[in-house]
Amino acid sequence: MEILIKGAQLILSLSILVVLHELGHFLPARYFGTRVEKFYLFFDPWFSLWKKNWKGTEFGIGWIPFGGYVKISGMIDESMDKDQLAKPAEPWEFRSKPAWQRLIIMVGGVTVNLLLGMAIYIGILFTWGRDYLPLSEVKYGVHVSDLMQRQGLEEGDRIVGVAGAQPKTLEDVTRAILIDGARELTVERGGVQQRITLSPAVHDSILASGEKSLFAPRVPFIVDTVMADGPALAAGMQKGDILVAVDNVVTKYYTDLREAMADRKGKEVTVKVQRSNALLELRMTVTEEGTVGIGNRAPSAYFTMAHEEFNAISAIPAGIAYGWETLGGYVRSLKLLFSRSGASQIGGFGSIGGLFSPTWDWQVFWNMTAFLSIILAFMNILPIPALDGGHVVFLLYEMVTGRPPNQRVLEVAQMIGMVLLLGLILFANGNDLFKAFTR
Repeated sequence: MEILIKGAQLILSLSILVVLHELGHFLPARYFGTRVEKFYLFFDPWFSLWKKNWKGTEFGIGWIPFGGYVKISGMIDESMDKDQLAKPAEPWEFRSKPAWQRLIIMVGGVTVNLLLGMAIYIGILFTWGRDYLPLSEVKYGVHVSDLMQRQGLEEGDRIVGVAGAQPKTLEDVTRAILIDGARELTVERGGVQQRITLSPAVHDSILASGEKSLFAPRVPFIVDTVMADGPALAAGMQKGDILVAVDNVVTKYYTDLREAMADRKGKEVTVKVQRSNALLELRMTVTEEGTVGIGNRAPSAYFTMAHEEFNAISAIPAGIAYGWETLGGYVRSLKLLFSRSGASQIGGFGSIGGLFSPTWDWQVFWNMTAFLSIILAFMNILPIPALDGGHVVFLLYEMVTGRPPNQRVLEVAQMIGMVLLLGLILFANGNDLFKAFTR
């Protein structure tokens, strides 16, 4: 069921983005009197699931549920319709229009995606505001990944500063290290501040390790939920019990308890809990999943979360700023791909789908849709043949030189671009399959 929910969110999100992207091409094309032969959501080789002709355009839905396209008359695109291009240009064709009109048509999709991403962020901030855990509130210190422990950090360190950055959250710290190249942290350990210098190639090590989280806030474990028919309930555990130890291994914090249980899957253990002023020992058997059927209190019980409210006016500049920040972070992160470890992290539709919530959460859905919209805008404007950016390069050449590129050059460039894109799609989705069978 989780896979179906994530898959449905992915398809809905991409459908929204693709339709609006193609609308960004369609509307200016029609405005300038250019004929649009097809407008399709999803791809339709051999047949389509639905189609209807309206005002000279065939609107339809294909059967391959990713992507989409508009076919503009007289334009060299993925259809490679050479017969049409071999005939004299007609007034309604793309190639007959002034270069500046063709440029507007080509950048329309990217423009829509960029503005859409920012508009969604504005809506999110207005509707839900923004919640985050300030770095100053991580009062129990952090749980440190294995890799960062090898870099010199220790369990319980409080991160109080990052050279060259002003992080507000632990996520900001990770971003500063991985994307912005920060290599010096200031931590508080045992009441004393000290500096930790990370290795120059730590970003490569992070990518190669596959660790999804470098730091997590440490929280105590005070039982809030005892599952029915679980080992903990049968052993007599109650709401409000404070977890102290598992088989004499101190479990003061949630991460300690999780690791202790994971090491004892399927085994009988003695769990020490504090109840009022008494220390009790409870015997129970850990499940094969490493759980005993208890739930911790919500983070808000341990921390004071920061919440920012936005009205209809203040949400606009905040949403636009967040959109530009997202775009900037994504662009800076691309440098990580130019390494063996970085290339191995490229993912396809499976990886993208995995970013959505396993339950239908509209806030997460719209956050992901805004993020994907901005990524789609940037990727499409790259100067690669077959992408919008490739067409823009040739149009700018024509506007500067005053003469159009040779049609044969455009056809070859389109073909090369399509091969490159297909290769990237196969590589990205192949990575997903490799990870699925080797994890």
